[in-house]
Amino acid sequence: MSSPLSKDEPLNDRIIPLADVPAPSQPLSAAPASEAPSAPFSRDPLNTLKFTPQIVEALALVYDPEIPVNIYELGLIYDIDVDAEANVHVRMTLTAPACPSAQAIPLDAERRIREVEGLKDVKVEVVWDPPWTKDRMSDAAKLALGML
Repeated sequence: MSSPLSKDEPLNDRIIPLADVPAPSQPLSAAPASEAPSAPFSRDPLNTLKFTPQIVEALALVYDPEIPVNIYELGLIYDIDVDAEANVHVRMTLTAPACPSAQAIPLDAERRIREVEGLKDVKVEVVWDPPWTKDRMSDAAKLALGML
């Protein structure tokens, strides 16, 4: 039977590695050497102006399955930014944190934006601040939902 650990005995000496698992050559939290850190996103005003109408058109095809209004008209899109290399960053929210389609809507938005000709990469970020309110809805959305 083994003896209890003493204060001087390091815990790592008591761990028995599995035979079929190679020991890591670098810490698990470190990125692979081939992966360079990505540069921070820097908004390009001209590309943003150029691509925003097409991105909005693509987002108008994305609906919350429970609401018959697209996510752009609902006011779920907070920011659309495009950088000099035509990478897109969209900040959006959902009507509620417990939205049953919380996973599907941002993925559908990303997929639709990727269909826009001339764009490279797309990142859709879901944020909760500021919280969404009905005041963010367009008049067309309010009319469609009988709120006007």
